Amino acid sequence: MEPSEASGQRDTQALLSTTQEMELRRRDYHVERPLLNQKQLEELGRWSSVTGTHQWRTWLQCSHARARALLLQYLPVLAWLPRYPVRDWLLGDLLSGLSVAIMQLPQGLAYALLAGLPPVFGLYSSFYPVFIYFLFGTSRHISVGTFAVMSVMVGSVTESLAPDEDFLQDLNSTVNETARDAARVQLASALSVLVGLFQTLLEVCWKLPQSVVGTMVTALVAGVVLVVVKLLNDKLQQHLPLPIPGELLTLIGATGISYGVGLKHRFGVDVVGDIPAGLIPPVAPNSQLFAKLVGNAFAIAVVGFAIAISLGKIFALRHGYRVDSNQELVALGLSNLIGGVFQCFPVSCSMSRSLVQESTGGNTQVAGAVSSLFILIIIVKLGELFQDLPKAVLAAAIIVNLKGMLMQFTDICSLWKANRMDLLIWLVTFVATILLNLDLGLAAAVAFSLLLVVFRTQLPHYSILGQVPDTDIYRDVAEYSEAREVPGVKVFRSSATVYFANAELYSDTLKQKCGIDVDRLISRKKKLLKKKELKLKRLLKEEKLQRQAAASKGTSVSINANTSIRDIESNNMEGSKAKQVSAGKELEDTAASGQEDAKAPDGSTLKALGLPQPDFHSLVLDLGALSFVDTVCLKSLKNIFRDFREIEVEVYMAACHTPVVTQLEAGHFFDASITKQHLFASVHDAVVFALQHPRSGPVSPVSVTQL
Repeated sequence: MEPSEASGQRDTQALLSTTQEMELRRRDYHVERPLLNQKQLEELGRWSSVTGTHQWRTWLQCSHARARALLLQYLPVLAWLPRYPVRDWLLGDLLSGLSVAIMQLPQGLAYALLAGLPPVFGLYSSFYPVFIYFLFGTSRHISVGTFAVMSVMVGSVTESLAPDEDFLQDLNSTVNETARDAARVQLASALSVLVGLFQTLLEVCWKLPQSVVGTMVTALVAGVVLVVVKLLNDKLQQHLPLPIPGELLTLIGATGISYGVGLKHRFGVDVVGDIPAGLIPPVAPNSQLFAKLVGNAFAIAVVGFAIAISLGKIFALRHGYRVDSNQELVALGLSNLIGGVFQCFPVSCSMSRSLVQESTGGNTQVAGAVSSLFILIIIVKLGELFQDLPKAVLAAAIIVNLKGMLMQFTDICSLWKANRMDLLIWLVTFVATILLNLDLGLAAAVAFSLLLVVFRTQLPHYSILGQVPDTDIYRDVAEYSEAREVPGVKVFRSSATVYFANAELYSDTLKQKCGIDVDRLISRKKKLLKKKELKLKRLLKEEKLQRQAAASKGTSVSINANTSIRDIESNNMEGSKAKQVSAGKELEDTAASGQEDAKAPDGSTLKALGLPQPDFHSLVLDLGALSFVDTVCLKSLKNIFRDFREIEVEVYMAACHTPVVTQLEAGHFFDASITKQHLFASVHDAVVFALQHPRSGPVSPVSVTQL
């Protein structure tokens, strides 16, 4: 027999013996458990209904702590401003506020024209509401102020209730602009208190034959310049500390050209005109106009709040903080209410300005306060310099800024792949708004969305699950007294699906029921790591300076010709070791966590940083109730994985239905950090795997065989 044949037979016998051994083990493994119905399960687990708490009792409680909590809740600036890290955030907020103010100036002037008002009232609306939001708002990144859609909606009201025909003078049939503007300002301020109505676009088309050639050329040239500057900003955004202020530069250049060439007198180009310097006193709105506006005021209120809260939540998810929806409604309401008293028109937040505020380093609402103060300087002193600014330039700025809205049509393709129910809502909203006008279309879209919610969700019940003894069944520990939590593993379940309306509540309840302030722990960890990094950089810098100082002395060493190379290398090695020991001694003396951290494999762990560790190492999300997945659910689940991994807790998902897994794949949920190995068919399988592979934390005393 050849040696190769003998080797092959031995390999075959070894393989057969291994297979036979595995088969015998499979036959020996046998678990016998009783089959239980619901009644038997309740008797075994000693089920009892959870006693409810009376919420009204907490409402009637009065104490110093409760009064302070209410004050901080409704006046958030008192909560975050005393803890404001001036050294870390002030420069970014100043630069961001200045960048936003540069955009706020031309947009305020332009959107006032959309609202049918003199441009100076756009500056007022860019100052008062912004400063009020600084005091009461909770979003750190949105830029409150004039907004194109809101301005058009206001303009439709002012032009319909105070048309030019009502202010014709008898002698020469010219419009009394002073009286007309005064009436429209009164309407707009009253509308800002109630929050007004929608546009009609047909009137714009009807007046196209009356266009002035000089005005059209001016608008076209200004539009081309603005588009070119925006393209340059997109191309050079990695190399520019701040975006090029194209709108402001265009305004300044157009004003200078208009003044020098005389566009108004020679070519009939309409200009901004008189911009009075200084602030105006507050004026109470005309309450007699409320009856005409109150029926339609709800439309602007919903539009403004929807835009603000959606942008606010997007930035909050991106930067890891929470936006209070109720407080946002209060902040926007006060911004419009107080702004209306100072003759401002309704405002919301601008997508373009908010993106600039975030990208230029804005960290808090201080950026908004800085931009409002910049606008205040314009109002008080510099506004009169823009009297010769052509209105066509402002119109071009409005049209160019609509690019972001038009680009939202690209969402259709991504929504078709990720979630077709969200796409259906998008299409219904779009079609209803076009066919029924903005207010009725919005109402129809909201009704359609609520109808979908009724069919897709129910009132959620959140619970921590424990194992019923001698079974692989997991039930709510609050209802089953015999159900026991598996040490080292938390199992969390929601009775309702997770989607845009309850995703934030799901995350908050999860962290609350886990019994640990996850956000605070992550914040403390980041601060300690930053201090550690700065200390290490300082030590390395000092060591580098010492080496440079030693090298600059130029110490000469005479070497004997008979000295061997090995002796020289030995001397160099000893000198190097001495330097390393010295540097190591310095690092050891200055280390914050002492000898224990020096032995730790990773200095960024909670234990190494001296922070409290969670009493569990794994978290299992029972997603059996998840019937569909939208984009907000995807982001929330990713944030849960990210946050709990920051505190050294591994996350697993269990009991996902096949359509849900398909939607997770379509939404690109799985990646290098979150794989399908984190997905299990049942909660029991996930718990067993978590006990076999604890990431960190306490070692579970429960063995897998006991489960």
